[in-house]
Amino acid sequence: MVSSLHRPTKAKVDLQAINDNIEIIKAHLPKKTQFFAVVKANAYGHGAVAVSKVIEKQVDTFCVSTIDEGIELRQSGIKKPILIIGAILPKDVTIAIEYDLLVTVASLEWLEAVQKEGLSLSGLSVHIKVDSGMGRIGVRHLKDANQLIKGLKEAGASVEGIFTHFATADEKDDSQYQKQLAFFTSLVNQLEEKPAIVHSSNSAASLWHTESIMTAVRVGIALYGLNPSGDEITLPYPLKPAFSLESALVNVKEISSGASVGYGATYHAKQSEWIGTVPIGYADGWTRDMQGFSVLVDGQFCEIVGRVSMDQITIRLPQYYPLGTKVTLIGQNGEQMITTTQVAQQRETINYEVLCLLSERIPREYK
Repeated sequence: MVSSLHRPTKAKVDLQAINDNIEIIKAHLPKKTQFFAVVKANAYGHGAVAVSKVIEKQVDTFCVSTIDEGIELRQSGIKKPILIIGAILPKDVTIAIEYDLLVTVASLEWLEAVQKEGLSLSGLSVHIKVDSGMGRIGVRHLKDANQLIKGLKEAGASVEGIFTHFATADEKDDSQYQKQLAFFTSLVNQLEEKPAIVHSSNSAASLWHTESIMTAVRVGIALYGLNPSGDEITLPYPLKPAFSLESALVNVKEISSGASVGYGATYHAKQSEWIGTVPIGYADGWTRDMQGFSVLVDGQFCEIVGRVSMDQITIRLPQYYPLGTKVTLIGQNGEQMITTTQVAQQRETINYEVLCLLSERIPREYK
């Protein structure tokens, strides 16, 4: 999808805020803890290459979800280790080796498939994934973990790390978190050969469960200044949101009482009203359920009226404003603010999804 550079809709990314967030988080971690920066999904919509280049000196390893995300970073000049935290198919091992990408291995079946296909693991570095209760990928038994580590080494791979992922570290009720932590800690402590890097803490665990941090943390959403829990748990210290979303009025008209707006004629003016059109829609990731939410114009909340279209939204203005007047969808405008979490609450989802859905049609501008 091509970025629409010739329209006023743009995302602004404050790279200094990301720099600052890393230093703030690191200041609260145990000494010598390795910092893994999660830049998967285009750095949660912030731009993986731009972000990674700026923070490379501050972090120890980058985490991505797919081989292609790793290749993108390598081709952009990133030298630090890159861990693919998602599962890959055995046939893609040679590509991972070619681009010096760390691979997650999550089952004995994966190793057996590699051996059956006669693939060499020489030159491959891996992290073992343990399913401590998330239910996605990973070994669930100590016996399997020991066999996997032994088999990978015999096949020529270097087993650098072992990790798990928490399902509820961002919730007030920590009972499931404690069960997973106990399971993973017990398994690691009983390994016949323990890898050098042991990591379990995601953003939430890094913020609220520092007592259980192991040798490394994987920080994702907090890197970008957002609260992993939405607003269920207060952040233990301030972080700086790095993302804002802006556009501008491209059409302004006065409509009479009773006039309808948008597909399905779902909105009718109650009186004479000023309606502004803003060039963003569900093709950009500003989804149809945003009808009834508000944006900011001149420091004032303006409701989105009528259905969200593929390319446009319509808003009710308090007065006439000229074409080109700034419209803030996420961020500060005057003394008012719209947060990513507030957008997520409107959609009944999480702030992660809001950012990841914003398409490449929206250009990113960096400062």
